[in-house]
Amino acid sequence: MSAFVEIEGLHAGYRATDGSWRSALRGVELAVRAGEAVALIGPNGSGKTSLLRCVAGTLRPTAGSIRLWGRPIAAFSRGDVARRVAVLPQSLELPSGLLVSAVVGMGRAPHARRRWGSSPEDRAAVERALIDADAVDLADRPVEELSGGERQRVLVALALAQEPELLLLDEPTSHLDLAHAAAVLGSLARLRAARGVTVIVVLHDLMVAGSLAERIVLLDNGRIAADGPTEAVLRPDLIGRAYGMGVEIALTEGGRSVLVPRVSAT
Repeated sequence: MSAFVEIEGLHAGYRATDGSWRSALRGVELAVRAGEAVALIGPNGSGKTSLLRCVAGTLRPTAGSIRLWGRPIAAFSRGDVARRVAVLPQSLELPSGLLVSAVVGMGRAPHARRRWGSSPEDRAAVERALIDADAVDLADRPVEELSGGERQRVLVALALAQEPELLLLDEPTSHLDLAHAAAVLGSLARLRAARGVTVIVVLHDLMVAGSLAERIVLLDNGRIAADGPTEAVLRPDLIGRAYGMGVEIALTEGGRSVLVPRVSAT
């Protein structure tokens, strides 16, 4: 497998509202190969979203390099990136007054070949996106009528309509109940199986991370604290040190290991 994303010595940050400079990433080294599903975890402020934004090209690094498909990210135009990389941010408002099918069709904008109307290729891509996101039943619904879980499925379909090779997601299951979160995760698993899409996803829920990704990257204070298979990273010592809390292993009825916080009554 070829490397889709190669990151070397990456530093990045942002200007806070008080004018001070906040460093978000400190010398990150990471390579993601084609077809992988990589979950980025870590405490708040550890650099997860900043890393995702650097890969998407919306946050400019202060040092280091990012290569996509073997080329520096700066060598790609914004249109080139949009045609190959889809980004699903943590919060994205759907435009009101439109049907779901029209909203999903907006994902075809990077591929537009005509000023008005859609091509047969566009319509086929939208249909495939609705199928893979398990959102066909929502196609003729106004976006204002959607529940939280349904909106997330539509957002996934919107991203898939771009026909990306790389999918970047920031907390796709945030604010969802268990049933809706499971539906979104199921959609992501199906699209990886059907399309071979490479996925990098930011997650807070460690159980979700362990279910979705075969590789986990633990960030702590802007640096990679651990990187490897799920069972190698989701360990009480590593997680407890990064999150500053006691963690224990619990077993499900099926014998699967999950991490739970150690709660003290004192």
